[in-house]
Amino acid sequence: MGKFQKKRGKTAPEVSTASLPDIIFMLLFFFMVTTVLRDATLKVNVVVPQATELTKLEKKSLVNYLHIGKPTAQWKETYGTKPLLQLGDKISKLTDIPLFLEQHKSSVPETQRPGINSSLKVDGKVTMGIVTDVKTELRKANQLKVNYSAKPRVD
Repeated sequence: MGKFQKKRGKTAPEVSTASLPDIIFMLLFFFMVTTVLRDATLKVNVVVPQATELTKLEKKSLVNYLHIGKPTAQWKETYGTKPLLQLGDKISKLTDIPLFLEQHKSSVPETQRPGINSSLKVDGKVTMGIVTDVKTELRKANQLKVNYSAKPRVD
């Protein structure tokens, strides 16, 4: 039994914290890479239609997104059930389109301004009346590059 006696005065070695900053930075980079930031919280339901001939937009920072659809269940009491236009984070009127376009244009460098494009994300069940009105306002605001968002058709 004499062999197994503890020696007095010796303590357990302390845990090394030298690698702790490396672990923290690895976690930080992991969350930075995997986190997706959303531009706007949708207040309208938008289920885009399917299409076969699609082209991908190159620079998404030059695209204005205009969402058109019926309000979500959370906003039906406030806005009703008619299709609405959402610009950014808020429900807007057609007359707000020129100001929205100008705000986006001012945030883009002057050399890239000719490449600004407007993308209409329209619910497939919305009638063309509000879409035509939006396109008319875009023409009045001299925004002539317009496309429709769609999903690829799955056969």
